[in-house]
Parts: sequence; C-alpha cells; structure tokens
Amino acid sequence: MSARKPAHRQLAAVNFPGPSSARNTEMGCSSSIPRLLFLLLSLTLSPAYLVDVYAGSEDIVGGGSTHLYGEILKDEAVARLRELGEVSDANGYLERTFMSPASVRAANLIRQWMEDAGLTTWIDAMGNVHGRVDGSIRGAEALLIGSHLDTVIDAGIFDGSLGIISAISALKVLKETARLEKLKRPVEIIAFSDEEGVRFQSTFLGSAALAGVLPASALNTTDKSGATLQDALKKNRFAITEESLRQLKYDPQSVWGYVEVHIEQGPVLEWVGFPLGVVEGIAGQTRLKITVSGSQGHAGTVPMSMRQDPMAAAAELILRMETICKNPKQFLSYDSQCNDATVESLSNSLVCTVGEISTWPSASNVIPGQVTFTVDLRAMDDMGREAILYELSNQIYQICDTRSVSCNIDRKHDANAVLCDSELSSQLKIAANAAIQRLTGEIQDEVPVLMSGAGHDAMAMAHLTKVGMLFVRCRGGVSHSPAEHVLDDDVWAAGLAMLAFLETHM
Repeated sequence: MSARKPAHRQLAAVNFPGPSSARNTEMGCSSSIPRLLFLLLSLTLSPAYLVDVYAGSEDIVGGGSTHLYGEILKDEAVARLRELGEVSDANGYLERTFMSPASVRAANLIRQWMEDAGLTTWIDAMGNVHGRVDGSIRGAEALLIGSHLDTVIDAGIFDGSLGIISAISALKVLKETARLEKLKRPVEIIAFSDEEGVRFQSTFLGSAALAGVLPASALNTTDKSGATLQDALKKNRFAITEESLRQLKYDPQSVWGYVEVHIEQGPVLEWVGFPLGVVEGIAGQTRLKITVSGSQGHAGTVPMSMRQDPMAAAAELILRMETICKNPKQFLSYDSQCNDATVESLSNSLVCTVGEISTWPSASNVIPGQVTFTVDLRAMDDMGREAILYELSNQIYQICDTRSVSCNIDRKHDANAVLCDSELSSQLKIAANAAIQRLTGEIQDEVPVLMSGAGHDAMAMAHLTKVGMLFVRCRGGVSHSPAEHVLDDDVWAAGLAMLAFLETHM
C-alpha cells in the first residue's frame, strides 16, 4: 500500500489516481492466479477491448453521457439511499432491526423498487426480500446478488442498503435499455432481513437460512424482551416452523454464485484514491457473552477487602483481553498448529472489542451482583483465532478465581474466515476497471485487492456457493455511525461496475 496521505482532490467527485500512483495497493496474500490472469489480459488485450467485453463499444466513454445512465445509477440510487435511510424505528437516528416495524416498511419499499426494475418479487418466511428475472437459457444456474436491509443502532444509510440499491439500479438500466431478457442465466437480488444481529445477538439470520446453516434451535433464541425469533416472525405473519426453515435452503446445484457490493467500512480505498476495490477474503469472527457473578451488597457498608465485586472483575477481564489482543505473540505457545505464519497473521489482523456491558441491579449505591459484557473477536486465521479464544478463556477463569467471583462464557456466534472465489474476483476487478474508465475516460491502474475485517452475508452464502465482493470507499473509513458517507459519484461507480458485471452474463 502506498505510504502517502490522500490529497484533498481524491475526495472530490470522480478524481482517481493516474496509472503510476497505486501499484502496490493490494492487501493480504491473494492468489497469484487472478493477478496473473489480469496481467496477461492487460498485456495481450487493449484496455478498450477489456471494456468492450463488458459494455460493447457504444457504451465506452466518448459515446455520450447517456451511456453512463446517471439518472438511474447515480441520481435515483442516491435518492433511494436517502429515502431508505429515513425508514427508522427511532426518532432522530437510524435504527432498523430484525422484524421491527421499520424493517417491514423497508422490505416493502425495496420490493417496490425491485418490481420497478422488472423483477418478480416475494418475501420468504425469514423476511428476506427477493427479486428475480429468469435467464434465456433454460435450467441455467442463478446468479445471486445481495446485501442486508437491517442496521445497527444509530446507523449510517449506506451499510447494506448500498449493495441492494446498486444491484436494483443496474438491473433497471437493463430493463430500460430492453436488455433484461438478454441475460443468459437467472439473476436474483436478495435483501437479507438480518445481518447485523442486533436484536437476537446472532448474525446472518437471513442469509444463513438460505444457505442452510441456520440451526432450528435459532428459532428459540430470545431478544431482550424475552420474545423468541419465532415469535417475532409470527407477529409479522410469517408462520415459520423447523420444517419451513429447512425448506428455505437453496439447492446448491441451482446457484452459480453470489456477489455482494458493500461499503469498505475502512480507510484503505480512500487512502489509495480508488472508489472501488475487490475483496480477497473475510476475517473469521467469534462473539462471546461473558457473565460475571459476585456478591451484591451495600456500597457503604461492605469493606473493600471483603468484596466479591463482579464490576471490578469485569474491568480487569476487559483490560486483560485488550492486552492479549494487542500482543498475541506474548501469550501463544508455538506448536504444530500455531506456527510463525499464524502468529504473524494474528499480529496483523486480530481485533477484539467489548461493545456492550450491563449490570444488575445497576444502582449507584449498590455493589453489583452481576455484570454481563460482550466480546467480538476477529482474525484472518481461524486456527489463530481459536488459540486466542483458548488463552482468553483460561485468563478469564484465572482472574475470576482470584477475585472469588464466578464466570460463565457463552459462545454466541462463530464464523470461519472466507476466501472469495478467484474467478468471480477477476470478473469483478475487470468490471470495476471498466466502470472507472467509463466515468473518467482514462485507463486506470489495477483495482486494489483488500481483505475484510467486517463480516458480511457472503460469509454465510459461502456455505452454499462461490462468493465475490466489491468494496466501495467511504469517507474516513467510518461506518456504523451517522457520519458514514459515500460520494454520489462512488455510488455511481458501484452501479456501473454491477452493470458491467451483469453484461458479461448476456
């Protein structure tokens, strides 16, 4: 990655680096095959031909602004992002969790936009919204494109929504230009009902159901009010059962692949000055719920030396976790499973977060009787992640024993790291290059390749089919915040890239 800071011009509309400015932007250890393929194509085919493969010569920059479809891919897409951002369960900030009233309204709005693009629509028993167009080749495997419609609390308007709207907009362009029926294979857009896991503390509910990896026991998971997942669905007229949950699983033989467009949620693309990047892989993650129980008492009458205070214990546990995650080399022993490569990967990718903490009875003059907090742990190396979890668990129990409190570790969620398919990644890379050339009229350097520290629905869909992802830069790398922002022209670039990608299936 280049060591320079991004110039102000790179934040302006459609300002991309020249051919020599981003040679070393690739992150991680990507497969050499797609890079070699791209290099060979670049050496043997002219850049104009590479764009022709996607759009036809009449659509290359120079054929007129009408071929950039700005009214649909930019103006309408941005307007829809803002409109969807107003669909919230809260006043003054964006909150849209699984099966909430706002989530149901958002699903119906997205369904209308899918129908506007010429798609046949339905909502399944898990609340996922589907829009599909059949291909001209009978029995061809379907291309799935998706992202999520739910949000975190106090969210930005682009996380999840950008991927859904970019795909809808690209298909609408094909409809408006009478090319929708020319698609060879079926194309299906899916707006997943839950990815964030805010309400039930279990991520990927929507995509995991379609991939066939959501256990039936998930239906009995409860939210903070005590309502089960099954209750939440029934309240919205989705009478789901264990059998109907199993029936949601897609037949792997009917699916060609899955593609997802998503904001980067990090600063790399902005740093190197590119609007788009191809994802090489997604970090594995584990979520823990840790409960520390002690002796509840009066804040003024129990001597410090006699206390069994779960709050003080939780504070020490959180600081110990931070120390382990900042310096994994100091806590791991080397063996056949934990080698130099694993430890090096952890040093570069391991992140640990305590995002939620609660006490009981939560009164200023009472020593708490119980403290509960969450841990979100992510790493690119699955074996290394397990090693850290093992060490962290040992440290937690040791500290709790020393402080004479009890600890319970509940493993709420696990997802292994996912490598994106090299074929899909190569196609997305060339599509992204074609999109940028359409907008700028200039040949650009190779699109950056990134690893994702954030989890995405592609992680669940990887259990069903090959996956590919395209990242879109966001200002400052900020996400899960109302400050989350994507340039209008970067929304446009994402839509053009999806259009270019879809044109290869015609």
